Amino acid sequence: MTRKILARRVATALGAGAAACALSLGGAGVADAKIQPVDTQCTNKGGNQPGGQQPSCGGAGLIQESENQNPSGHAPPGHN
Repeated sequence: MTRKILARRVATALGAGAAACALSLGGAGVADAKIQPVDTQCTNKGGNQPGGQQPSCGGAGLIQESENQNPSGHAPPGHN
């Protein structure tokens, strides 16, 4: 084997090792989305929404309804 071919193989092996190491270290902790309950609406005891009511309840006799959402504002399947 000539010196040029050996140097290419060593450089290729080192490059592959460095790429594998960088990908394994860089991929840790990427998916850090937290599912949190978010207020969606209020209902009264009759099951209706009061007129002009905001998503968070402010008065007595109202029931707060919420759903679990991810940071993009969508309800993930199986978490509600």
